[in-house]
Amino acid sequence: MVRLRASLALSVLVLTAGCATSGSSRDVASAVPTTGGTPATELRLGYFPNVTHATAVYGDAAGVFAAELGDTRLTTQTFNAGPAAVEALFAGSLDATYIGPNPAINAFVKSQGEAVRIIAGATSGGASLVVRPGITSVEDLRGARLATPQTGGTQDIALRHYLDENGYEVDEAGAGDVTVLAQENPVTLTAFQAGDVDGAWVPEPWASRLVVEGGGTVLVDERDLWPGGDFVTTQLIVRTDYLREHPETVRRLVAGSVEANRQINADPVRAKQVVNAALDRLTGKPLPPAILDRAFAQIRSTDDPIATSLATSAQHAFATGLVEEADLTGIYELDLLREVLGREVGDAGLGAPSAPPTPTATAPGASR
Repeated sequence: MVRLRASLALSVLVLTAGCATSGSSRDVASAVPTTGGTPATELRLGYFPNVTHATAVYGDAAGVFAAELGDTRLTTQTFNAGPAAVEALFAGSLDATYIGPNPAINAFVKSQGEAVRIIAGATSGGASLVVRPGITSVEDLRGARLATPQTGGTQDIALRHYLDENGYEVDEAGAGDVTVLAQENPVTLTAFQAGDVDGAWVPEPWASRLVVEGGGTVLVDERDLWPGGDFVTTQLIVRTDYLREHPETVRRLVAGSVEANRQINADPVRAKQVVNAALDRLTGKPLPPAILDRAFAQIRSTDDPIATSLATSAQHAFATGLVEEADLTGIYELDLLREVLGREVGDAGLGAPSAPPTPTATAPGASR
């Protein structure tokens, strides 16, 4: 059974607002009906202005989501890291968001399995530990100051697990043999260039920016730590209440996500152009070609949520001491994705019991 321990860090505790306290035992999350309901008038979607969120950035900028949603109005909001996006979900100001595995786990646990469901994959890969020249091995990290996007986020858990595996002690506040700092990605780049931090475990394009603009070197490509180099970096989650009330609208969102990935993989040159133009609009600056090309080479756009890697990430989160023990059964609701794709998609045994999928309909534009 996969288990998780609830965040003691302030950035994660804020996610508990309005939610029941999690415990070590609860009923398994029930399956959510994926038929019926009424079309929603609006869908409020979150994502990050990162290359690891290329599915979302492209799907929004290229009009793929809007086309699939039809009469449902699409409203988008961007975030720096997962815990902030989950806070917006809990506050009721967001209906769905692209997010990393650990904030999704936190949201599920803190709501006793009620608040969210993972409904599709988006990205594998695209996260690295980049360090300053002079740090050439893990042994050189003792006393270093390393940044991550947010305490309790996916890259933060990955860094803490890596340090623990290599014998370094770091407490929940980020102090210890290595200092772990939570910083927004633009701040980290500036701090790295100024020598105020020695490195950072960050997603793309920030890892590439630290290399190209900051003169850093990659100490750890996270793909090297996973079997076959495959692990979930970004996935699509939805508020359970929204899924229950508007399953057809959520199916259309899933279809848009699948179609966005199909287009990205079919024409990566155009996809990079669309994503870069969107990043220019969202952040005020496009990525230089060298950074854009390098960043895209680190990721793989995929509909598969790679559930086995989320199960492992949960174990890593437990080992950090940041999260509380809880059963993750029911965190996945993949029937709509299976319907859109017309094939089975694994949930690592973490899906709620449901009727076998009947893949008889494929959404317009969805790939088989």
